[in-house]
Parts: sequence; structure tokens; C-alpha cells
Amino acid sequence: MAPSDGYLLDNRQAEAGERFDAFASLFDPTTFRHLERLGVGPGWRCWEAGAGGTSVVSWLARKVGPTGTVLATDIDTSRLDTVARPPVEVRTHDVGAEEPPGGGFDLVHARLVLVHVPDREGALRSMIEALRPGGRLLVEDADPALQPLTCPDEHGPEERLANRLRQGFRRLLAERGADLSYGRRLPRLLREAGLRQVEADAYFPLTSPACTALELATVRQIRGRLVEAGLATDEDIDRHLANVAAGGMDLATAPLISAWGRRV
Repeated sequence: MAPSDGYLLDNRQAEAGERFDAFASLFDPTTFRHLERLGVGPGWRCWEAGAGGTSVVSWLARKVGPTGTVLATDIDTSRLDTVARPPVEVRTHDVGAEEPPGGGFDLVHARLVLVHVPDREGALRSMIEALRPGGRLLVEDADPALQPLTCPDEHGPEERLANRLRQGFRRLLAERGADLSYGRRLPRLLREAGLRQVEADAYFPLTSPACTALELATVRQIRGRLVEAGLATDEDIDRHLANVAAGGMDLATAPLISAWGRRV
């Protein structure tokens, strides 16, 4: 399947909401810690690129208060309706194909977005151009190639099946243009783009209820694609979903790499 087949994990599918909730449980503490460190506060102008869910947008809105603004953009904004009120503005926008939706931002943030964008270089450039001098960029993306397994402790047939299905998922992502080793390059890319005070860290969830919820939602969402591509059978997927729902498996996600810097 070619990249033109579209985004593998469509926001309009029923499982998307479950995935966003799981991402919020897994990664919001890390994201909020970085945003706090960057000094987000009253009066800031923020752009949340590829917002998808609402948790980060709502947090930013509380921080910037009535004197600030939060622009939340995505290709599909259907899940942002509940936060579309001042100081939040919701706008349909493709960060990988369109000009920045404004400028002079104190903060631009994107989480789990650029890894899926075909023109990642252009998207990153667009985000940096939208910053005011001294403004902060925080980009957070997965690196599935750095840790490619659902079950790093592959000690039984259930774990081996889980890892085989994850391999199929990664193949589907790569065929649609996802860069599965993008996260590790973020610090260098931010420096090469001219940002200063660049730092980065990684968070690697190894097992949690949110990892389980994310695995169930993701596999249900892509099961048709896996079967269609010959990467798994319906029986494989039914058995895996039953194994996960039964508990007792240590399910991991790809590490989230967070990188941040300041525009000169």
C-alpha cells in the first residue's frame, strides 16, 4: 500500500477516542512537565499543531488564561469541538502542506504528529517560522524503531504473537511514509534549524493499564488493514485481543522523544 492510501489511524474511527485517552494517560505528565519548564503562563500565544485530542489544548487554555490564546489545528478537528471557546480557537490545517496559520507564537507544540507527516522537514520549518524571536518549540514524537516490540519480555506464545502483530503495524506505518526512527533525530534537527538551548529526553512506558487500552484500540482500528495486507489472520487478531484483555502481559509502547529549543 502506498502513502496515498491515507493516514492509517483515522481520527474519525470509533477507536480514535480510546487512543487519545490512552495517549493522555501515558504522555500528558511528561508533556505538561516540559511545558511547565518552558514557562507557559498568562498571556502566552500558543499553537498546538495536529491537536487531535483535547487534553493538551485544555491544559494550555488554563495556563494562558483570558489574556492568552491557544490555536488548536488538525486535518480533522471533529474531536476539538468541546474546547472551541476562548481562549481556544480551532482551525482545520495541514501542518505538512500549508503555510503556518499565523505567527508570533510564544510556543508551538506538536505531539505524535511529525512522524506521520510526509514532508516532515517542511512541517518543522513551518512551526519554527511561526515562533516569535525567543519563542519556544516543543516537539514530541515516537521512535518505534528504537524499541519495536509490544512485549520486550518475549517469554511465551502470547508475547510472540503480540510482537508479530506489532511488526505488521510498523510495516503498515512505513508503507504510508511514517519515519519509524524520527524521534531520535529531533535534537539534531532542531539544532540544524537554528534553534538554541536545545535539549531532549525520552519516556518509555513498559506496562500500565493505558498501554493495554492503547493496544486494544490500535489493533481493533487496524485489523482490517492487517488482514488485507496478509500480515495476520482474523483468528490471530481475535486470539491476541483475548490475550490482552485477559491481562498478565507486560505491554510497552514506543519511546516518546521530547525535544525543545528556543528561536533566536
